[in-house]
Amino acid sequence: MLIAADTVVTIDYTLRDDEGTVLDSSEGGEPLAYLHGGGQIVPGLEAGLAGHVAGDRLRVVVAPEQGYGAHDPALLLTATRTQFRGVDDIAAGMRFRAEGPEGERIVTVTAIEGDRITLDANHPLAGQTLHFEVIVVGVRAATAEERKHGHGHGAGGHEH
Repeated sequence: MLIAADTVVTIDYTLRDDEGTVLDSSEGGEPLAYLHGGGQIVPGLEAGLAGHVAGDRLRVVVAPEQGYGAHDPALLLTATRTQFRGVDDIAAGMRFRAEGPEGERIVTVTAIEGDRITLDANHPLAGQTLHFEVIVVGVRAATAEERKHGHGHGAGGHEH
């Protein structure tokens, strides 16, 4: 069966950056299962997998625009220590959940200067080219329930 819309696809993958550093991998864990066309993986990887079958091995290079987007300077924010109630030791690299006009976001502390804290609300991989090495483990037709819920169920998918 070919990977196409409304198929549940199971993959083993390794994600690297431009320098070859491993950023994420399913190695040593469960393969990732997703509903193709359901928006569960970055668009560039989904497009690269379309038309493949179980057993295929491929490399997919995803430009930032088809991955986590370009790094948006407008998402660099400034806060003060008083806005971090209950957190005494704030350090660069820490991540927090923050409410904004577009809902909840994860923000990363990028700099601290006295009482002023710089936060980055971009996805940590925004602006990066993504290098995927993928093995297609399985492809099957999605059930009506999976299509309705927008994700695959069972091993590697989402449980209810």
